[in-house]
Amino acid sequence: MPRLFTALEIGRDAALSLSFLRGGLPSARWIEPENYHITLRFIGDVEPRFADEIVAALDRVERAPFEISLKGVGAFGSRKPHSIYAGVEAGPALAELQGEIDRICRRLGVAPDPRRFTPHVTLARLRQPKAEEVARYLAGRGDFRSPPFKVSRFALFSARDSVGGGPYLMEEAYPLEAEPFRGHAPAGAVLGSAMAAPR
Repeated sequence: MPRLFTALEIGRDAALSLSFLRGGLPSARWIEPENYHITLRFIGDVEPRFADEIVAALDRVERAPFEISLKGVGAFGSRKPHSIYAGVEAGPALAELQGEIDRICRRLGVAPDPRRFTPHVTLARLRQPKAEEVARYLAGRGDFRSPPFKVSRFALFSARDSVGGGPYLMEEAYPLEAEPFRGHAPAGAVLGSAMAAPR
């Protein structure tokens, strides 16, 4: 069964900026730059037939492209940090896109995501980190900001079972266009092959 999620790719210049944040934290297992992404909706393990339904339903999304940038670095897990992330700075277009995808998933019977949507790019997973090391790392990188980049498509990805942080396989790509669009773009490339700014 494929484990599916929808996400945005990261533009080339932004991914390069993120890669400079690697290092300086002994407990970190760093995500490879080609696997950076912004998760929109985690779907989970599904049967192939249901995956086909999801692919078709997401094709109904009709929204215009928009710009976002990455800003700030933080950690998830206040008492016991478990991951390092870069924040996302965006207008209402991102939340509206995520909301529509979430509604589509719910209508299909996908269980609600118990977590509040917090757009971010995971940079590293932490293994038994020392709190002072994490605090020091974050303090030194709090002014991080990436160049803005255009989001002109979102994608449906699959993840290998029991493997965190990639590699991820792009199953389908859905262009965001100002005019209504019918049909989706062919995909089948690993996320890393799409590090260039989305077309």
